[in-house]
Amino acid sequence: MIAFRVSSSVYAYVGYLVLLVYFLWPERFASLYDYIEGENIYDQLIRKTTKNISLMRNGLRCDYSEVIEENLSLYRSPYTEDIINNNVRLGGEYYPEDCLPSFSTAIIVPYRQRERQLNQFLIYMHNYLRRQRIHYRIFVIEQYDPKPFNRAKLFNIGALIAMGLDYPCLVLHDVDLMPMNLGHLYACSRKPRHMCSSLDVFRYNLPYRGLFGGAVAIESSVFLNINGMSNMFSGWGGEDDDLYARLQNKQIEICRFSPAYSQYSMLKHRKETPNKDRVAFLKNGKLRYNTDGLNSLVYKQVGFKLHNLFTHVLVET
Repeated sequence: MIAFRVSSSVYAYVGYLVLLVYFLWPERFASLYDYIEGENIYDQLIRKTTKNISLMRNGLRCDYSEVIEENLSLYRSPYTEDIINNNVRLGGEYYPEDCLPSFSTAIIVPYRQRERQLNQFLIYMHNYLRRQRIHYRIFVIEQYDPKPFNRAKLFNIGALIAMGLDYPCLVLHDVDLMPMNLGHLYACSRKPRHMCSSLDVFRYNLPYRGLFGGAVAIESSVFLNINGMSNMFSGWGGEDDDLYARLQNKQIEICRFSPAYSQYSMLKHRKETPNKDRVAFLKNGKLRYNTDGLNSLVYKQVGFKLHNLFTHVLVET
């Protein structure tokens, strides 16, 4: 019998190959998941607007069929370079004047010290959203203190402000995500929707079925029903999984649109400091759903200004 001796370098090489296969192997992603096909998108959307829009008397309803059917890929020049024919209202609000929109959406963006990304986001999103012919307003909620970034708390603050202005639909949106397909209307669907299920950094695959972050569309009434998001998750990670668990706790299902409509590109950015308590908070989250959220929100508003392209809310958490 001949004995073979394998060097440690061979073991290391084999281990490296195993890891490489794991991270590159497509099957590790949730490649099979339920989604709404393009021809069914419009029927799944909730047609609801703010009171001032519903009282407009021009009669003609905006038509969305062509936008959805064509589903143009818009994430390219010149739409990413400068705002084309700027007719955005003060505060980052827009609605078409030649027809009556069927949707009013508040886009809430948590923010701190990402000026370049915010500029890119605002330019592209106004070019993108105006082509959809919806009524929308962009709210930038900036954390103005040295504490760890509390993304979920900023979403809660923005949601309350938007709901106070009668917005029936909330889109909770990271500043580094850019939608690529114009047919993905920024309106709420019958079920809360995970919008960016086909993201370039994940090779346009869904990492796991319970992922519910990045860009989310949810009715204001549903957000109130689940008591918003937890205020406990300072630093990176955990708050999106907690949001998904809150929906599950109320037996509320989520939905996604077809990958052909849900492609997003992520801008490069530095990572936030991880929340060392995120696993523990997730484990005991169910004990806090009714007491930790919108009804326990405490913050100090130190600024509120209507800029040309967005409503800026400056807060201390």
